[in-house]
Amino acid sequence: MIAVEQARLHLEQLGLTQAAAVLDSRLQHATRKELSYADFLVDLLRVEATARRERYLKTRTRLAHFPFQRTLEQFDFSFQPSVDERLVRELATLTFVTDGANVIFLGPPGVGKTHLAVALGMKAIEAGFAVYFVRAHHLLEDLRQAQAEHRLDRRMRVYLSPKVLIIDEFGVYPYDRTAATALFALVSARYEKGASIILTSNKAFAEWGEVLGDAVVATAILDRLLHHSHVLNIRGESYRLREKRQAGLFGGVMPAKEVTPPATNNSSN
Repeated sequence: MIAVEQARLHLEQLGLTQAAAVLDSRLQHATRKELSYADFLVDLLRVEATARRERYLKTRTRLAHFPFQRTLEQFDFSFQPSVDERLVRELATLTFVTDGANVIFLGPPGVGKTHLAVALGMKAIEAGFAVYFVRAHHLLEDLRQAQAEHRLDRRMRVYLSPKVLIIDEFGVYPYDRTAATALFALVSARYEKGASIILTSNKAFAEWGEVLGDAVVATAILDRLLHHSHVLNIRGESYRLREKRQAGLFGGVMPAKEVTPPATNNSSN
């Protein structure tokens, strides 16, 4: 028993806290299974590695500031047949991240744009990429204020450091020219770095000039976003409205307004 306690102490000193915590149970398991010393060591280290992996994913997920956690397995492709499932599965391989490409989800509210964006973000975290999620309104207000206070460069680092930046719900609110130019600075900087943006919007690209209050700036932003991009246009009923209808709150199907992007390929240029 003295040897076991000494081994536990050494494990704790080395920071192998999970291995130290399960040492007794893994020794009993090794005895029952008549494991070799090497197999026992592999078993013990596997426990530690698994625990560290779980802590890493939990921490990275918390730092990403997701509004919720969703996976691709939870997305109902049958309910939204307009979604190119093959392309989404391809995006889940994260080649677009290594290529520095962007992903843009267009469509009316409630069709699953944010779900897909978060799901891809979680895949990126699992692959070891840093991810940050932010609502477009909060992002632009933050950048606008930082620019007004002459600290835009410092604040910009928050949005430049993650390999994948998710900007959600672009177009819900109109923005002034100060916010628009700050967004242009961010998109340009990430473009130069080859860092990916996942963006969701209920506005067609032709409407971005109105949203940003400056057609020239909007065009410049789109030029960089779309240079290397995957655009998915989702048409269909809102999930939330479906749930309300299933609950008997109203009958029939409320038609969803289609967001039509300009002619572009749904793959990297």
